Amino acid sequence: MERWQPRGRGRGRGRGRYSSSSFGQSNDSGPSKASNHARKTTTNRNDAEDLPNLIGTCPFMCPIEERTQRERLRDLAIFERLNGNPSKSSSTLAVKKFCRTISSKDLHNVDLRPLPVLQHTLNHLLTIFESKEHEHPFEAVHDFVFDRTRSIRQDLSMQNIITGHQAVNIYEQIVKFHIISQYKLRRNSSNSNALSPMHHLNMEQLTKTLTSLYHLYDTNRTSSFTNEAEFYSFYVLLHLDSNHQPTGESLSLWFKTLPFSIIKSKEMMFTRKLLRCFRFGNYKSFLHYVETEASCLQYYVLEPYICEIRAFGLGCLNHGGYKLNPYPLLDICKVLIMEECDVESFCKDCGLDTFVSDEGVKFMPTKQTSFCYPKGSQRYYPLVSNRLKKFYDEAFGEML
Repeated sequence: MERWQPRGRGRGRGRGRYSSSSFGQSNDSGPSKASNHARKTTTNRNDAEDLPNLIGTCPFMCPIEERTQRERLRDLAIFERLNGNPSKSSSTLAVKKFCRTISSKDLHNVDLRPLPVLQHTLNHLLTIFESKEHEHPFEAVHDFVFDRTRSIRQDLSMQNIITGHQAVNIYEQIVKFHIISQYKLRRNSSNSNALSPMHHLNMEQLTKTLTSLYHLYDTNRTSSFTNEAEFYSFYVLLHLDSNHQPTGESLSLWFKTLPFSIIKSKEMMFTRKLLRCFRFGNYKSFLHYVETEASCLQYYVLEPYICEIRAFGLGCLNHGGYKLNPYPLLDICKVLIMEECDVESFCKDCGLDTFVSDEGVKFMPTKQTSFCYPKGSQRYYPLVSNRLKKFYDEAFGEML
């Protein structure tokens, strides 16, 4: 069988395990150009050497000075307003905003939140994110939590908090937020042919947060983390359609940098199976493994690839069949794990015609020359799976 060349989609890329200098910059700067073997220290406004040794003492989710200023400027998000008043908030509602440019001379301990306060702030944000009671559009909820979680990461970085289970837990929760948001933003998009800028920004912050999380895993290598293997698997799933990292290093070399326990974990074994299936166009096994083994978060990361590999599989059935023997749609349903009505629509998306026999059976003629990959690659038909169905439903309920 001819080797399948995955079609590029311009997706955001993950990052490998970098030096401590890249960790300090990852929350506020663009994608790092460092590799695992190039441990160079760069000097910029966020360089750790330029920052004073700060230990946060702010007891609130938002420093009092910032909250007072934002009340005066009426710069309060809808979720921060006391009784809906755009110029009034409280210590239980206001959350520190992300600031892109911060001078080290202006930093004080009282402006930064200690680790317990940061965890409390994150719990508050995730409660808003999970809530079903508010009537605001998801994009508005995401925009608020998106900005405030960046501020949490910024406070952690400025205090150089890189050890301990609580710091790791915060980064893991923020990664989950970005993965779930990525899934919801795709589903909520009014235009299935184009993703919103918010979607691309979310992917960018997802990869940066993963970069920082992997650095924390390295720094705390003597400790064990229950979810470490699954979070490393996200990196592979984000690279299914790429033979190399953006730095030029191959994924096979990246695998060699991982601890043996991670390589042999069920999560990493699952992702390596998927990687082989995707690269060689084994669409049947790929869909089967996703349907039977993918975790909730892994499925959310994988969903954009499912349409593409289904289209590849449909193309194989079309080109490999006999012209005088059309393919029953019911058989295609089983191969692509789709509903029959969805298969008919998916065939049209791929430029293929279908027909109904005199007995009322639906078929797809083979050897059609009009096959093409769907233009709206983000359009998705759910996998027919009772196991995965709860993931579709849970995405809009309590997830974290």
